[in-house]
Amino acid sequence: MLRPLVTRGARPHLWKNAAGGSGGEMAGRARGGQSEQDEVAIGEAARRSGVKVPTIRYYEQIGLLAAPVRTEGNRRTYRSEDLSRLAFIRHARELGFEVEEIRALLTLQQDPSQSCEAADRIARGHLADVERRIASLMALKAELERMIEGCSHGRLADCKVIEVLADHGKCTHHQH
Repeated sequence: MLRPLVTRGARPHLWKNAAGGSGGEMAGRARGGQSEQDEVAIGEAARRSGVKVPTIRYYEQIGLLAAPVRTEGNRRTYRSEDLSRLAFIRHARELGFEVEEIRALLTLQQDPSQSCEAADRIARGHLADVERRIASLMALKAELERMIEGCSHGRLADCKVIEVLADHGKCTHHQH
């Protein structure tokens, strides 16, 4: 039987079985100790995790989510640790982490006793990327404001918006 090891709010992120063994990515994929009531079909997994069915299949294809247990009818079934992993991935994607960053964070998560230095380094790198995008968006905003302010609201032939859009060289911010 699996029990949550580390939780944030009500979402368990790493599981251990009662004997202390890991319930990680590939461990314990057989039904040992799990009743069919603990397993859900892909549609229910999507509903519970907030991840769409095609996205779940994609995560399986790229290895972020282990291949699920299949029923005799070859239907995918997902357990609570799969749903927790999907929730982790969804949250990381909502924060803008790239797939490879998420893969690295999931790998780190498998050893909770290690230093969080690597996870911190990944998050700091992502923050730097976000800050660069914000700076680019601010430059874009300033350019749009300049174009709009320069518009005389007269004839289209004299429109500053059309003029700047037609000639990128007239932009003051070339970062966008």
